[in-house]
Amino acid sequence: MITPEVTGVAMGGGPGLPLLLLGPSLGTSATALWSAAASDLADAWQVVAWDLPGHGHNPDVPGEGFTMAELAEGVLDLVDRVQSERGDAGGAFAYAGVSIGGAVGQQLLLDVPARVTRAVLLCTAARFGDPSGWHERAALVRSSGTPAVVPGSAERWFAPGFLDSHPEIGATLLDSLQAADRFGYAAACEALAGFDVRARLGEVGTPLLVIAGEDDIAAPPREGRLIAESVQHGRLVVLPGVGHLAPAEAPERVAQLVREHLTTGTSPEGRLHAAGMRVRRKVLGDSHVDRAEASRTEFTDEFQDLITRYAWGEIWNRPGLDWRSRSLITLTAMIARGHHDEFAMHVRAARRNGLTTDEIKELILQCAIYCGVPDANTAFRIAQSVLDELDEDPEGTR
Repeated sequence: MITPEVTGVAMGGGPGLPLLLLGPSLGTSATALWSAAASDLADAWQVVAWDLPGHGHNPDVPGEGFTMAELAEGVLDLVDRVQSERGDAGGAFAYAGVSIGGAVGQQLLLDVPARVTRAVLLCTAARFGDPSGWHERAALVRSSGTPAVVPGSAERWFAPGFLDSHPEIGATLLDSLQAADRFGYAAACEALAGFDVRARLGEVGTPLLVIAGEDDIAAPPREGRLIAESVQHGRLVVLPGVGHLAPAEAPERVAQLVREHLTTGTSPEGRLHAAGMRVRRKVLGDSHVDRAEASRTEFTDEFQDLITRYAWGEIWNRPGLDWRSRSLITLTAMIARGHHDEFAMHVRAARRNGLTTDEIKELILQCAIYCGVPDANTAFRIAQSVLDELDEDPEGTR
């Protein structure tokens, strides 16, 4: 087994605080990627980041390649060294990692679950595309160096407009890519080529927050959703206007989410939110929920959490009625109260829950008598439009 050398970078906080380990994205340095977010976390954790071989502060370049499991072993060796200095060798720690750092996080959760108390995975996937693409990139970098991939990375890493509005941040990150050792970068590419833990995600029982960038090309939100929905206690947050390097693009928001998860992720509210999000996605569909999550703001966050926990996690999750029955009740309430936008949304949900067009028609006819003909007239108009749309787009992706 080849265990690559992993170098730690102190990011703030003293050894008397709980340990938080931060993982990088391929081609970045810990300092360039995490400094801004880490400064907001150092009051509550001893924050230590790690650099890939040949990246940032890590001069070691292995003579051979390594697997993701071997890289995770190197990260664990770093943790053991840090914890020995802290006087809590073999203890548990919190973890947050981006992209390949998120892949290492998944590997740690599978290989040493008792060591990781809580985890945040950012802009990552359980499998990163076709392995052939990674082998081709490794060959290119070995022959031409990391400058050969700087233009492509500039396009993949950042949300549209970010480089124009934050040129200094972009330049620092791209400089760290250009300075990375070509053999260390290529070895990491080959580790990504061989990484695929999709079939094992159900084994992960550690409370997990997955953060995705709405504009991430390298690891789109659907990849984060797969992880969040496959593990036992997962939650997905999609950040609008963010690409692949969330801690650098939205450091305050990332730090806030990391803090909330690491301190409340195992609370009853956290479990209720996770259960509610699973039901919400099954009833309303991924496309609708992704759009709703992308439009969240600091002003609406608490309201959205309230709805997810209590409407979806509590009421829709109760065993006394099936989802078909709950759809019938909800459609009736929307007609009676004149909530037209919500009615349209729940017509889509009703179809997902198995109601037929004829059953929806019968419900509206019933409401014509008990709620009023004008209300039913409006309901028929809205339902017809939604049902026509669903005939054209059955998955409701528009």
